[in-house]
Parts: sequence; structure tokens; C-alpha cells
Amino acid sequence: MNYTVVATKIDPQTKKEAMETAQELGMPLSVVIKAFLKQFIRTKSVEFSARNEEPSEYLIRTIKQALKDKKEGKASPVFNTEREAINWLKQQGI
Repeated sequence: MNYTVVATKIDPQTKKEAMETAQELGMPLSVVIKAFLKQFIRTKSVEFSARNEEPSEYLIRTIKQALKDKKEGKASPVFNTEREAINWLKQQGI
């Protein structure tokens, strides 16, 4: 298989961190870039993950409010398991 070189400008810190992360996962950075490009071609989209990041203050407040509403019975309908939610959806004809 023939290969070509893709050159891109990126700040040194990002390159360093990307190389370290790839190394932690046991692969060269070129494998990560190839996989990203192939996924980009296949899906025609760019996806980002927030894995290992702290939730925002807004999300924390929203979750606290939702839990408070559930405890006070202000939520309708309330499900404790995914099975309950699926059964309810089926009952609704959804």
C-alpha cells in the first residue's frame, strides 16, 4: 500500500499531549490520526467526547433540581429503571 504525508500545523503542547495519550494507549499517533480520518470519511461528521471531564455547573444544578423534583413528586412520569421506562413507552404506543 502506498502512503502519503499529511502536514498540519498544531501547537507544540497539543502535539506533545496527543503523543503521550496515544503512547499510553499503546499506539503511535499516526494510527490515531488514520482512524480519525477513516471515521470522518465514513460518517461525514466530526464527533467530540467529554470523557474524563468534570460536569459543568449548569449540569450539576440541573441534576440536583431533577433529583429534588423527583423526591417531591414533581416529576411525571418517574422511572427507577430503564425497564420501567420502556414498558411505559410501550403502553403509550411508542
